[in-house]
Amino acid sequence: MARVVYSATCSLDGYIAGPDGDMQWLQPYLGPNPEIDRFSEEVGALLVGRRTFTGDDPNRGTDAEGAFGGTWHGPVFVLTSQPPPAGSDGVTYVTDVRDGVRRAADAVGDGVVNVLGAHTARSCLEAGLLGEVLMIVAPVLLGDGTPLFAVEGGQRVALEPIRSTSTGMVTNLWFRVPWP
Repeated sequence: MARVVYSATCSLDGYIAGPDGDMQWLQPYLGPNPEIDRFSEEVGALLVGRRTFTGDDPNRGTDAEGAFGGTWHGPVFVLTSQPPPAGSDGVTYVTDVRDGVRRAADAVGDGVVNVLGAHTARSCLEAGLLGEVLMIVAPVLLGDGTPLFAVEGGQRVALEPIRSTSTGMVTNLWFRVPWP
C-alpha cells in the first residue's frame, strides 16, 4: 500500500510561499539535506496542485529546476478544476482528490506518493487520505504568503511525531496522521 506524504519547506511563521507565490525566499536554505535525499529516493509519484505545478520554482533558471532540485523524475498527477487538453505536457490531470490519490498510488504500488501544494495537501487531509507530513522548517519569518495548512473554521488534527533531524540551517519534522 502506498504512503501518501505531504512535504514542504515552510518559514518559522508557517508559510510555504511568500506573497504572490514567491518561492525565491527558499534559496538560502536549499543546501544538502540527507533526510530529503533519502525521502526523494522513495518517492514514486507526485500529486501536485495546479498552482504549485505552474508556479514559481526556487531554482528557476538553473540546472536544479524541478522537484527535489531537478533530480526526481516520474509520474506527475496534477489536481486541478480546469485540466488543459489531454497530453499537453506529459502529466496526468485529475479533477478529484480521491481519484488523484488512487491513480498516483496505483503508479507507485508500495512506494510513496508525494503531495505538493497547500490546497492539495488540505484536500487530502480532509478526505482522510494523507498519511504523513514532512515539514522542513527554515529559520525565517515571511510575515505573509501561502500558509502551510489554512482552513477557515477548520478542525484540529493532532499529529504523531515520527522523528526530527537538523542539517545546516533547517529542521526536518516528520509526523504521522493518526486515522481511526
